[in-house]
Amino acid sequence: MRLFSCSNCSNVVHFENNGCVTCGSRLAFRPSALDMVALRPDGSAILADSAEPGWAAHPCANADIGGCNWLVDDNDVSGFCVACRHNVTIPDISIPQNIANWQKIELAKRNLFYSLLRFDLPMTTRGENPAQGLGFKFLADEVVATEEGPVLTGHEDGLITLNIAEASDVEREARRVALGEPFRTLLGHFRHEVGHYYWNVLVRDRGEYDAFRAVFGDERVDYGEALKRHYAEGPMIGWELSYITAYAASHPWEDFAETFAHYFHIVDALDTADAFGLRTNPEADTDVSGLTLSKTFDSYRSGSSEALIRAWVPLTLAINSINRSMGQHDLYPFILSEPVFEKLKYIHQLIRSGRMS
Repeated sequence: MRLFSCSNCSNVVHFENNGCVTCGSRLAFRPSALDMVALRPDGSAILADSAEPGWAAHPCANADIGGCNWLVDDNDVSGFCVACRHNVTIPDISIPQNIANWQKIELAKRNLFYSLLRFDLPMTTRGENPAQGLGFKFLADEVVATEEGPVLTGHEDGLITLNIAEASDVEREARRVALGEPFRTLLGHFRHEVGHYYWNVLVRDRGEYDAFRAVFGDERVDYGEALKRHYAEGPMIGWELSYITAYAASHPWEDFAETFAHYFHIVDALDTADAFGLRTNPEADTDVSGLTLSKTFDSYRSGSSEALIRAWVPLTLAINSINRSMGQHDLYPFILSEPVFEKLKYIHQLIRSGRMS
């Protein structure tokens, strides 16, 4: 994630900001330009580009109750920004706790869409394609638990369901511990589940099965039985040698989604590090003693997956060491084996093949 600046006073601001602490201007994110725009009291935008004076800004319809700080800059008739128009179901907002959880979820979702925009991936809505478009259902347990059991996070034909209880740090940590996971975040959920959607779009719909199976294995293995076996018996012995997580070892679809999510983790974290001047040299020796800081590259536009990994490994060594010095768990507690490198390389090439322009 890059740093941004207020278009009125040039003060540094952050992605989640809706106001500038220096000049007091209301701020909103402009998806088409990937920048922060200051708004006048009359709603017009203050733009650095004098060719667009007084441009009328249209805040997302979710600005007030959903906490969305994005603009509708493509005149979409829905009144929702490019991220919020993918919502199919939102939680009952008459319940205050639901609102608080939903707003946290929406912030994580906007982080996802920032990456999708940077990668220039297709983002078909359910309105455009009711059967296969990308959509989100945000549900609370009390709505469906009596009839269908608790809400489970998952994906089906482009529709991603997320239990809003995941927005509670206490609840999410309890689930992480119960499932034996080293890492569980809202953003991680979004990146994983959208990976399933892009498997449909970039692999299935283009008939790219052979290339996928050569890297991840045969997805025709019974999915339901594979998950039952995973939860009943646990991951295979030695899964760390070939998979990024234990869950990835359960089935090729989950392996793809987990690797897809980690590719997003790597690229966006490198982008954030670069924005703050914490730069690792992609050509440097990854041995700890050879760790150097120097100018790097635009991770979202990198043409080489190898360059990304060369930048990522020393960065995680440094950040994990800092976390340990503060008595915290590793920020990135995962091992990147050679087979995982190959899977990340596949994801890298797949995403670039799916760019809209």
